[in-house]
Amino acid sequence: MTGTDSGELAEKERNHGLARSLFRVSLPRWRGGRYSLSKLFFNFYLLAMGSFVAIAFTADFVISTAQRGITDDYARRFMRGTITLIEDELARQPRSTWPHKIKQIDDKFSYRLGIVERITLDRTLTPYQVDKLDAGDIAIDHDGDIMYHRLGTSSQVLVVGPLASNRNPELKDRLPLELRLRLLTWSLTGLIFGIALWFWVRPVWRDLESLRQTARDLGDGDFEARSPPARSQLFSSLSETMNSMAERVQQLLATHRELACGISHELRTPIARMRFALEMLAETDELAERQRLWTMMEDDLDELDHLIDTSLTYARFEREAPEPHFSSVRFAEWLTEEVDSVRLLGRKLAVTVDTGKLPDNLNVDLDRKAMPYALRNLLRNAFKYASRQIRVSAEMIDDRILIHVDDDGIGIPPAEREHIFSAFTRLDRSRDRATGGYGLGLAIARRVLELHGGSATADAAPLGGARFTLCWKAHQ
Repeated sequence: MTGTDSGELAEKERNHGLARSLFRVSLPRWRGGRYSLSKLFFNFYLLAMGSFVAIAFTADFVISTAQRGITDDYARRFMRGTITLIEDELARQPRSTWPHKIKQIDDKFSYRLGIVERITLDRTLTPYQVDKLDAGDIAIDHDGDIMYHRLGTSSQVLVVGPLASNRNPELKDRLPLELRLRLLTWSLTGLIFGIALWFWVRPVWRDLESLRQTARDLGDGDFEARSPPARSQLFSSLSETMNSMAERVQQLLATHRELACGISHELRTPIARMRFALEMLAETDELAERQRLWTMMEDDLDELDHLIDTSLTYARFEREAPEPHFSSVRFAEWLTEEVDSVRLLGRKLAVTVDTGKLPDNLNVDLDRKAMPYALRNLLRNAFKYASRQIRVSAEMIDDRILIHVDDDGIGIPPAEREHIFSAFTRLDRSRDRATGGYGLGLAIARRVLELHGGSATADAAPLGGARFTLCWKAHQ
């Protein structure tokens, strides 16, 4: 590497660093605090547990309502014997002593016993319960948890209950068994659910925090930031997508810087020549010299126009890979026509096309707009370096088609055969105006082949110079 190249490289690095610094300073800092793990956990817990409790109570109400008839029948059969014994005991006593006798019997039970007049229950019981009571059956009042049974043919009704332990004054200091069981059940359910939710929320919180931090770094201009692998499957796709986006943005910025630096460097030479020609034009009155200077400036303008067109084409391929539109072509005829279309640029060079290794009437799928651009770039490159002849040949290996462009020029050293496909890369011996170019043609050719799912490579040619090969699948 020469001293000039070292200076240019150092200048580019300084420009890149300055641009990166200005880019970061120009953007406002992204604001927003960290995700709160406790807040995230409690929000999820309250929402999920509240929904679960509401569903449980709703299901319990529906099930208890549906089973009310079954439980009523069970309660009647369970209490019928006790009520019958109380009724028989009262029947052996005068009716005037029934209230006193009931108080004596009540002392032996853990729930209340009483006697009321039948007429007082018309407003207490529903019509259905009144009909059950008048028919001699047991009427059950669910609201008060009380049973009613008419004593024989009298107007008096035996009242049993409330049966629930929480309605009895004797047991008011103890929590009902049902309530204790429910409290224990819901406590264990809430605890187990909270532990399970914690182990689920914590990886989610870590992934959210990692994605937030990565997004913040990207927003601050650090395009090398990447999100670590997600701990939960919920955010694995999002993490991969964000990393792909960051890589794409970094690649686009690198392409932008590459184009900006490369174009600015390439513009200097033709502009300097045009300025020199204008100065010479003002100092000479000779017609032949003025005509030569005008021709020189026109060539410089053509060079600038070609540079801009080529740069835009490369930027388009780098910005987003266009959607390929494949169509089937008669390959031997297509290849011959494409070479003939640029044969005049070779001037005195002998350009031959060899399709003898191809099967007869071979059809190949390709993008008829993009593939010619790749082939023509290889031919223009060969025109610059060939001494006397260029040979274009094609062959088919397995299901892949190969196009070889060989020249008898100076060739390419093995260490540089991969490097030359990078944008704005030129070998030292090609920096003169006659063969210089811009180092974009081969980069565009590779992008076109990547669009076809193939590759563009460089090697040594049988003619002694360089061989460039385009390879892709013949039938997409």
